[in-house]
Parts: sequence; structure tokens; C-alpha cells
Amino acid sequence: MSELLKKLAEDLYNGDAESVAALTQKALDDGLTPAEELENGLIAGMNAVGKDFRDGILFVPEVLIAARAMHAGMSVLKPLLAESEIPATGRLVIGTVKGDLHDIGKNLVAMMMEGAGFEVHDLGVDVPAKEFVAAVKTKQPDVVGLSALLTTTMVEMKGVIEALRQAGLRNQIKVIVGGAPVTQKYAAEIGADGYAANASTAVEKAKDLLGIA
Repeated sequence: MSELLKKLAEDLYNGDAESVAALTQKALDDGLTPAEELENGLIAGMNAVGKDFRDGILFVPEVLIAARAMHAGMSVLKPLLAESEIPATGRLVIGTVKGDLHDIGKNLVAMMMEGAGFEVHDLGVDVPAKEFVAAVKTKQPDVVGLSALLTTTMVEMKGVIEALRQAGLRNQIKVIVGGAPVTQKYAAEIGADGYAANASTAVEKAKDLLGIA
């Protein structure tokens, strides 16, 4: 990896958005491809953030600042990535289930997944099952992420999975669930493919389910 990309990954990790945007542009000017920058700069930096978040070295505020820096770099690369049609790692539809307005955990997962190279479609909060079904039909994701922070709303996750099954879409996608009251046991009970305790493990679980190294 070039020293420039190493510096790009480090500055992203440290949340220096201004430097990340400038280095992203400099790397392009120096002849690096958008794909190289994405993989060895931005994604490498976010992978380090995810690992240290999982290990308790970084906390939510630092992750949010790093994600902001990643978006600064992505704003430079996105037009070029669209032109070069570089395939995304995978496609994710994510939302907080009906009746639940909590979004910090969901937003973290969305940012970490985007940082890992996923194309992310965030449906927001208080999302009914029919909206998840519609999004799966139109966006054709590889993974659907369901979030809930209340014991009273986590039952909606089962409803979404059942709605996907009734629509004949369940076998086309992997469903990952998460949120404070959710457990691995509950995920298994409702027929989800995976459970993630936090944003970093959500990325690992998604890659694992899709067979991505």
C-alpha cells in the first residue's frame, strides 16, 4: 500500500474529514484509481475503526467522527465510482421496525456497512413490514437489517420476516437483526439468518453470510 493511502486510512481513523477529502483528491491526481482508494484507503480505515469499536478501544462518538471523514472522501470518489461501475461489496436495506423511533444504532450500522463497501438503502425509523417488502422488491438487496430498541417493538421483526416469506422473497436475502433487547436466541426463534450485538459485528456477520472475506 502506498504511503498516501496509508495516511488516508490513518486520517480517516482519526476523524480528520478535511484531510481525508484533500488526500482522496491528491491520490486521484497522482494517478491512483477510485477502486484502489476505496479499498486501500477508505475501507481500510473504516475496517480499523470497526475492529477497535468492537474491541472497546473506540466508542460511538469516535466512530461517528470517523464516519463523517469517510463521507468526505466518498463525496470525492462517488461520481467516479458511478462512472467506473465498480461493484459494491453487497447491497443492504436497513430500518428500525414499526413503532420504534430509535435510530442511533441503525445509523451506526448503516455507516459501518457503507464504510465496508456496501450500497446502503436506509428506510429510516418506524418502518412497517410492507415497506421492507417493497424495498426488497425494488432495491434487490443481499441483506436486510432490522433494528429495534424496545421489547415492545422487537416482535415486529418476526412480522417483517413473515411478510417477506409470504411475498416469496425470504429465500433471496439474508436477514440480520439487532438492538438492545435482541439476542441470538430471539434471532433464531424468529427465523433470522443472523444477530449482531453492535455495528462492527453487523458488518462481520453480513460478510460471513454472503461468503465475503
